[in-house]
Amino acid sequence: MRCIFIHGPAGVGKLTVASALRGTTGLPLFHNHLVVDAALALFQFGTPAFVRLREEMWLAAFREAASARLSFIFTFHPEASVRPGFVDAARQTIEGVGGRVVFVALTCAEAEIERRIVARDRARFGKLTSLSDYRLLRDSGAFECPPLPEPALTLATDKLAPHEAAAEIDRYLRSIAT
Repeated sequence: MRCIFIHGPAGVGKLTVASALRGTTGLPLFHNHLVVDAALALFQFGTPAFVRLREEMWLAAFREAASARLSFIFTFHPEASVRPGFVDAARQTIEGVGGRVVFVALTCAEAEIERRIVARDRARFGKLTSLSDYRLLRDSGAFECPPLPEPALTLATDKLAPHEAAAEIDRYLRSIAT
């Protein structure tokens, strides 16, 4: 079983690429905002209760998928409110049943990210859509976090269309199939 752990900054195209990958592979997609939105229903973003609940829900989903030996795609935005040990805990959950976490980093030029932040389709997922808020958060260090494990792939989404990035990931997954 595998967890395809797609990560990158706001606006890089994590959900878009992950949706294309779901279409190619048929794997379920557990995207970041499913849990973020659930936790926001009760608590303000970044509060201790929000951070605890979000992580508990993420890890509960990872445990259930691992228990069912269910491969899946996960999207993740590394940022300062995420507990530094979360990624290791998620990885240990998958690897503890003999699974594998495949880290995929998405990158994009800052000017393109700023162009994407204001896209209307982001609002339907409760994503950040204000360029001034994005810049304020970025400049205040809100998007800083400890380094993630070395990615198996790093893809520039300002150079590749979503279906091309998904095809690259799918090719890699097929090359490591056991």
